[in-house]
Amino acid sequence: MENRIKELRARHNLTQEQLAQKVNVRRETILFVEKGKYNPSLKLAHKIAKTLNSKIEEVFILE
Repeated sequence: MENRIKELRARHNLTQEQLAQKVNVRRETILFVEKGKYNPSLKLAHKIAKTLNSKIEEVFILE
């Protein structure tokens, strides 16, 4: 699954660490999600999207 987390983080001036703190996960989790090496749970995907002021389907792109 592709995603736009890195792009949206930059738009909101958030580091991986800051986003991780806001959604209550480790920075490594955000790194792995960004690289497509980890598919987040629906709950985590929702938290990430909400934090980035976006809809889930705007952040995560199904192939």
